[in-house]
Amino acid sequence: MKACQPALFWLSVFFGPILGHCVDPATRYEFRQAHDPNGIGKFYMGREIARVMGHEAADWLERPEREEEERAELLIQSLKVRPGEVIADIGVGTGYHARRLAPKVGPSGRIYGVDVQPEMLALLTNKMAELTITNVIPVLGTITNPNLPAASIDLALMVDVYHEFSHPFEMMEAICRSLKPGGRVVFVEFRAEDPKVPIKAVHKMSEAQVKKEMAVQPLEWVETSTVLPWQHVIVFRKPPHLK
Repeated sequence: MKACQPALFWLSVFFGPILGHCVDPATRYEFRQAHDPNGIGKFYMGREIARVMGHEAADWLERPEREEEERAELLIQSLKVRPGEVIADIGVGTGYHARRLAPKVGPSGRIYGVDVQPEMLALLTNKMAELTITNVIPVLGTITNPNLPAASIDLALMVDVYHEFSHPFEMMEAICRSLKPGGRVVFVEFRAEDPKVPIKAVHKMSEAQVKKEMAVQPLEWVETSTVLPWQHVIVFRKPPHLK
């Protein structure tokens, strides 16, 4: 029961399956023999978790057509980042978004580039050195914890990453701890509602599914934008009164 927030205790008693099996972490996840070959056979709130894209496929993150397909500059603009802010780019990869965010926060701000693959962090470090960007800090996370300082983050950004978390409940708990009161969490996920988006099914998420999974975290939904061609931008925040 320690895994649940006290305010959710009675809700979790009656609605445990809806609230991510908070009462018993041992039953939070479901494992199935029959599953999508692009998934890992592990399910959270009815959604199969996707296989992680390894560092061997890092070139895909830097593909020339990515800007046309995903409009990263439009995403960065929509985030309304301010100078001096501290941002966590979770699943930073090669730093495709981190290097675009770095000038927005300026020399008084910083970007924590979090990844669980040391090889990705090596690629990130090399790219930042090549571009002489000094306010992006590599952080080696784990599958359950991004290893960020508590109450230090203004914005946690996850671009096409959350659906690959093998322990989404635990990771989001840790991310929420790292947020400042009023800090934002932004999910950028390929839209499962749109069959025309040419991405494998387990690598998409619906807005409803994201909201369902965040309902067990200390987060408030703020807005969902469809300004990008293929992806949602789903924004939550940590309530200002929470520490």
